Amino acid sequence: MALTERNLTIPEIMLIAGTRAALGLGVGLLISDRLTKDQRKGAGWALVAVGILSTIPIVTGVLAKRPAAGRPAES
Repeated sequence: MALTERNLTIPEIMLIAGTRAALGLGVGLLISDRLTKDQRKGAGWALVAVGILSTIPIVTGVLAKRPAAGRPAES
């Protein structure tokens, strides 16, 4: 499988990191014992949903970008 290099801006990288953090925090809340069961489930599933749903437009935006110029594709 050939990899394609794409240039990302700092705000795009921050968005990607934010969605990963929300997803990870949601999963962490779901498996922790710090909150009551109902609080944990509500907050955890909300963060997991935000992480997943916000990833979809970011991924489509990154994949729609043109490959980085200046490097020949290796195959």
